[in-house]
Amino acid sequence: MESKKCFCDTGLLFVDCCGLYLEKNQKAPTALALMRSRYSAYATHNADYLLETTYVSERQYYSKAEILRWATSNKWRQLEILFYTEDKVEFNAYFLDENQKSQIHHEFSTFKFENGMWFYVDGN
Repeated sequence: MESKKCFCDTGLLFVDCCGLYLEKNQKAPTALALMRSRYSAYATHNADYLLETTYVSERQYYSKAEILRWATSNKWRQLEILFYTEDKVEFNAYFLDENQKSQIHHEFSTFKFENGMWFYVDGN
């Protein structure tokens, strides 16, 4: 993956973008960077990262098996950031579902900064 473009569509190499957070254990410096890295985590099937970056009180609503099933049953095509503020990100995630049908997941996500780290809280 060293020479591959990042899944989050910044145009940067994965190793210089979301790979810093997914593989090098650096902390995402902004909610937007965390959102991008979480999209890349779906694309690379990294359920552990997705759970670790979910806010503690919200983790009970997610299971590693279900996250992994969702991540692996879809082919992640593109991330489009529509709007963001310090702690909110609106985006479209384009993917092919298990039947190879084009889908768009639209979400307005909320994030929280605590103990020097950004966490995903929820999305609607």
